[in-house]
Amino acid sequence: MDVGVDGPGPAAPFLGARDLFETERDLQQPVTVRIVTDPDERTRVSHDNEGHRLTISQQAATSAMARELALHEFAHMHHHERGHPSHTQSTEEAIFLALAGRSVEQRKLTHCYQIANHMKDIYADDLWLELAPADKLVDFLEASLAAAVANRPADPAGGWERLTPAADPEITAVNAAFALALIERHDLVDPAHRIYDLAHAAAADAPDIDFQGFKRHFLTLAHEPNESEYRKALVDVTRDYAGENGPAAD
Repeated sequence: MDVGVDGPGPAAPFLGARDLFETERDLQQPVTVRIVTDPDERTRVSHDNEGHRLTISQQAATSAMARELALHEFAHMHHHERGHPSHTQSTEEAIFLALAGRSVEQRKLTHCYQIANHMKDIYADDLWLELAPADKLVDFLEASLAAAVANRPADPAGGWERLTPAADPEITAVNAAFALALIERHDLVDPAHRIYDLAHAAAADAPDIDFQGFKRHFLTLAHEPNESEYRKALVDVTRDYAGENGPAAD
């Protein structure tokens, strides 16, 4: 694997992730890691004919999770190169198929894209969790879920304007279902772990969300789906979140 690091940050986490990743996997195209000073820059990957680019904030690049973040993004690149359906299926197309003829509020439509990203992440994590300990990932999931549960509105049914998806009880419940599914898919923690209490609290805050159903969606994703199987899975989970209960469009 050819990995180059540019910007004001350490190369060691990315080169260490490369060395670990290539013990089991490989990337045919070169990777450029671009570290930027903007702390609000989200970790993201892009692809072109010349290779892959990972853009990451200096804050994330110097965090305890830097190596795990790099492994996760290398796994996305691997799926992209090999045409895995989770990385070739158009999210827009699947959401259009799922919600055709329905009227869906912008909030829920945004959440549908987040849920589609969870499905991609499941497949990326399937790769790198074979290579490295998951302790930091579990800690990250627990902390993220705890923050979202703590930031829930006092009166979700009122007129309060939610500023972030994390503060929305419905998507928080789906995020909790994703976290537990990922943990159980790889047998990462004991059922007595605190994250289960947090997930159940998130589910209780969103009684209209089928928490167990979403957990099942993520947990049972086929490891090697064909294009049709993956499209159906993405359409089904989108309909379950936003399609079935929305009013038909005129």
